[in-house]
Amino acid sequence: MAPGSGGSGTGGREEAAPDGAGGRDSPSRDAAAGTSDSEDCLVIMARATVYVGCTVPQLLRGAQSRIFPSDSALGVLRRSAFCYCTENSTIKSKRKMDHLERTANNFRQEVITQAKVCGITNESETVKRLRLAIANKDFTFKAGQWVDFFIPGVSVVGGFSICSSPSLLKREGILELAVKHTVHPPAHWIHTECTLGSEVALRVGADLHGYQEGKGNRHKLGTVKLYYSAKTTSELLFKKNILGLMKAFPGKITCCFHVTQQRSQICEELQPHVAEGRISEKDLEKHVSNDTSWYICGPPPMIESISKLLANIGVPRNCVFFEKWW
Repeated sequence: MAPGSGGSGTGGREEAAPDGAGGRDSPSRDAAAGTSDSEDCLVIMARATVYVGCTVPQLLRGAQSRIFPSDSALGVLRRSAFCYCTENSTIKSKRKMDHLERTANNFRQEVITQAKVCGITNESETVKRLRLAIANKDFTFKAGQWVDFFIPGVSVVGGFSICSSPSLLKREGILELAVKHTVHPPAHWIHTECTLGSEVALRVGADLHGYQEGKGNRHKLGTVKLYYSAKTTSELLFKKNILGLMKAFPGKITCCFHVTQQRSQICEELQPHVAEGRISEKDLEKHVSNDTSWYICGPPPMIESISKLLANIGVPRNCVFFEKWW
């Protein structure tokens, strides 16, 4: 469960380590967008009372008041995006792969939907949070998935992790993204040109490692421990939300914020919850038990490092969950 994701539960007790907050472009998630070299990372431990080519954006460029003038255009967009992913996935060059190439073999939903920007806030000096109103009632996602992000007039398709919960979409028709400012065209557009009322198109994707879904397979909520690491406290996204949850559920939800390059004074509200240095084996080993699940979110090197660390302290592989797609 990443900060701001609204968390889904495998029930029981959750403890975690920070992630970048965003997804693939990012906090948004695209490696090209700057998260792969980020310090941000997240680990969650959940303890349950276990009860047992053709350039897609060309199609968007001509639209004026609407992104897609007809259903047929949506069909063309799907085919074009698919061709782009499959045909270009075998091309080798020295340049960095873009989002569609990098995720060509990942699961994607059929549905492509319009979305309108209905909120823009600054989560930090480098990260914006977008609130998007979703028009298509058939649009759904699971916690931990990302979206292909199509922008009219921009030839590069973005890839951003969803940082809101599926319940928010179901309840209000709203989806949220957290996007870090980089030179990557989609992220740059969000930070420099995107305004309230801007229209884009979205499609959900991602293979969720370890994810299992079953009706009626509910767990009783135990406790959640979040370990969240970033360079400085200013880069700790959603910290106000996290502190709010800790106050609302004392003893049930706790968090330790780790900072690795903090130079300024830490505010009084955060001080009791901040530790210097990266998340370590010593931090995590005290939480190992038969009924604890672990959720990891962050850049691939961080996911690999924490996964090995958990294996070294005796955590079974089937208790570790993460997304890894860039």
